[in-house]
Amino acid sequence: MKKPDSLRALLRTAVPQLKRDPDKLHIFLDEGNIIATAANSLSFEYQYILNAIVTDYAGHPDTLMVPILGWLKVNQPEMMLNRDKMRDGFSFEAEILNTKTADISIKLKLTERVVVTDDPTNGTRTVTHLDEPSVDDVRAWTVVVAGADGATP
Repeated sequence: MKKPDSLRALLRTAVPQLKRDPDKLHIFLDEGNIIATAANSLSFEYQYILNAIVTDYAGHPDTLMVPILGWLKVNQPEMMLNRDKMRDGFSFEAEILNTKTADISIKLKLTERVVVTDDPTNGTRTVTHLDEPSVDDVRAWTVVVAGADGATP
């Protein structure tokens, strides 16, 4: 699967606190399913909930949420284009630790398509993970939250 590594790389680049301390980001995959049919190929789709947990987070939540929205636009565009999928496809929980930090759990319902092709001439199978159609590029973004508390991150 490609999306967990892609999201981890983005957050470690786009979120100042995770850039300084990348070990505060933990990625888990929950409730995974394989969706396949009885078609001639063994192509399938991964469906899972990606749970990104950021511990002892002292930044503004927007500095996490905005890069993730941009990442979704590129990596799960149908979620951004379908209000029903967005309604339950991107959720979060937070444990407020004190007045400055929180543990934040962000859950994303994701899919990844995999094409499996057979080469009957040599008996090999090729597995290809498909990219999503690109809508926008978020890798160069820097998010600054102004006015939330009078300071910038």
